[in-house]
Amino acid sequence: MLSSVMIVAAGIFSCLLLALIAFVAALSRHKKAGSGDPQLLGRSAFVEKALEPEGAVLVGGELWRARTRTGELVRQGATVRVVGTRGHLLEVEEPH
Repeated sequence: MLSSVMIVAAGIFSCLLLALIAFVAALSRHKKAGSGDPQLLGRSAFVEKALEPEGAVLVGGELWRARTRTGELVRQGATVRVVGTRGHLLEVEEPH
């Protein structure tokens, strides 16, 4: 049979684990969504899917939807610069 000490220890462990899960969940609610991150502005991006006018770019190892402000075509494999955001959509332009 299980000793009462082991039962109490298991109960305390379970309560602490639930408290930790609740704490982490509460912290994650206060995190901002990954949209419109100002740290992306000015960064270089690799065009994964041609922008015609919308496509996909790779920035810092993350894939983002993107488009040019002017609606111009940018071929796959090109390098662009992030100049703005609209929610989860990046606005980019080819460097001059």
